[in-house]
Amino acid sequence: MAFQQGLSGLNAASKGLDVIGNNIANSNTVGFKASQAQFADVYANSLLGGGNAVGIGTQVATVAQQFSQGNVTSSNNPLDVAINGSGFFRMSDNGAVTYTRNGQFQLDKDGFLVNSEGMDLTGYPVDSNGLIVPSSPTTLQIPTGDISPQSTSNLKATINLDSRLQQPVTGVFNPADPTSYNNSTSVTLFDTLGNPHLLSMFFVKTANPNEWDTYATVDGTAAANVDFGGGGGVATQLNFSTGGVLTTGMPLTATVDLAQVSTDLGVINGAASPLTFDLDFNGTSQFGSNFGVSSLSQNGYTSGRLSGLAIGQDGVIQGRYSNGQARNIGQIVLANFNNPQGLKPLGNNQWAESPDSGAAAVGAPDSGSLGVLQASAVEDSNVDLTAELVNMITMQRTYQANAQTIKTQDSLLQTLVNLR
Repeated sequence: MAFQQGLSGLNAASKGLDVIGNNIANSNTVGFKASQAQFADVYANSLLGGGNAVGIGTQVATVAQQFSQGNVTSSNNPLDVAINGSGFFRMSDNGAVTYTRNGQFQLDKDGFLVNSEGMDLTGYPVDSNGLIVPSSPTTLQIPTGDISPQSTSNLKATINLDSRLQQPVTGVFNPADPTSYNNSTSVTLFDTLGNPHLLSMFFVKTANPNEWDTYATVDGTAAANVDFGGGGGVATQLNFSTGGVLTTGMPLTATVDLAQVSTDLGVINGAASPLTFDLDFNGTSQFGSNFGVSSLSQNGYTSGRLSGLAIGQDGVIQGRYSNGQARNIGQIVLANFNNPQGLKPLGNNQWAESPDSGAAAVGAPDSGSLGVLQASAVEDSNVDLTAELVNMITMQRTYQANAQTIKTQDSLLQTLVNLR
């Protein structure tokens, strides 16, 4: 029986060395999870339930995967993503779904996010407004075309007009004559083709207390081409209370005759005309302090080309465009399992769902039990190289000890054979 015991020990130690060797070989494999050979004793039982109390050896009960967290290391690839916490990336290979912890991704020729084996990363898509649609995960594709321009439909200005100022020296407004107005400021508007137009606003103190007239020009053309609601380029007066608070109803409806502006400048512009937008001076004040512009913003922009990508902790992929805009492109999803050790290893850093693992629970990163993502980083193998080398020495001694039991049993049998 000692031969069988020693032989089983040799087989178990050999398989243990195989597992340790595989761990060491993958100590630099991104997203690799170490395995551990787990052993069980073996006893022979009779049909009546009696057994041999000595036992007949050992066997490898299972090779258990260890899904502990690996170190996160920064990389130079902005598309590299590391998972900090639980979960797996969900990959699609022509519809066949697999799971991985290796977040080394790149773009293929069609703009899809893929790994080194060409498998597609999956996630949630976005709607036409850039909102994440948490539906069935689909392959993530980065759009390479330009985004369309958006014409200005809203302009907000928060300004302080100095109540201490007097009427301008020159009584007739002339944008070329600084003595005909008190203050001015400018902002860029965009038409339906994304062409920029410089809107200049001029503020003129009137003879009436707490009242200002507002004039405007576009691209330096005559004020008559711009209407703030008062006609002829003059806005309805901005009226203030004795406490300096704006009392004129907002917003104003502003229109710009782009066709006339284009004619005045001698250029061709096929954008829609007139350009109409809401002009909101809410928050504007008339205090006894210097003129100042607290905020001046509008919602138009020209066309833009993709210039960069950013991936947030929640997996949202945001595109940065040359026109200064940012748009959501999609959201990476993660999958988790009740029993990750039950996943079936496929090689190439991939696992497949199995009956032992349970069904995948898919969701956005940083939700439920799922971890968070870190861009421009990868998760290292969780192999503890020092511990594996020590385990290898221990397993080697185990192998030698089992070989010695076989050698000792052989010596005993030889002694019996030599009896006279």
